Amino acid sequence: MAGFVQIMELKTSRIDEVEAMSKKMQEERGDTLLATKGTVTADRDRPGYYLVIVEFDSYEEAMKNSNDPATSKYAEQMGALLEQPPKFYNLDVRLVMEM
Repeated sequence: MAGFVQIMELKTSRIDEVEAMSKKMQEERGDTLLATKGTVTADRDRPGYYLVIVEFDSYEEAMKNSNDPATSKYAEQMGALLEQPPKFYNLDVRLVMEM
């Protein structure tokens, strides 16, 4: 099974605003979004840290999304809500097991 996952590690005390901005972007971009799924998680061991897991059909789709001016605008706005720059993990999917 092919696929690509990008994980963004965020540090913020303003997660409600980050989530609201993400929802607004999804509503505004609708069908033009190239991601297939997005999940926001909170790190139980490190308060104030969040991991955003974004799934794509392929690396190429993820790069199209990253290069989209709308994505750049969103990233700039989100950056203002963070306490440090986000850390990115770019992962090729090797195996998915449904349980």
